[in-house]
Amino acid sequence: VQLQASGGGLVQAGGSLRLSCAASTSIFNFNSMSWYRQAPGEQRELVAQITRGGFTNYADSVKGRFAISRDNAKNTMYLQMNSLKPEDTAVYYCNVNEWRSGIDYWGQGTQVTVSS
Repeated sequence: VQLQASGGGLVQAGGSLRLSCAASTSIFNFNSMSWYRQAPGEQRELVAQITRGGFTNYADSVKGRFAISRDNAKNTMYLQMNSLKPEDTAVYYCNVNEWRSGIDYWGQGTQVTVSS
């Protein structure tokens, strides 16, 4: 499984970005698809997750501002990020868990920088 993340960039506080994560195989192969982020000097944290059944959950810090979604036909997951804050600055990684093997796969990361 290969994952290609894109969509990061530099944005002012209050702005929006949409991240994309394209998978090399059908997303129906995955138990879950997730976005994580890691800021400098910090541990990687779960930002948002969508399960195979379509259930979503979010970190408290992004609830109401971020939305995770997927396009089954394009084998792609998205993270719409609105009302961005400087503390959202991090490298964002997409992650999937393959249902058959239980293996986690990671994308290469995309930098999001929010200026104040």
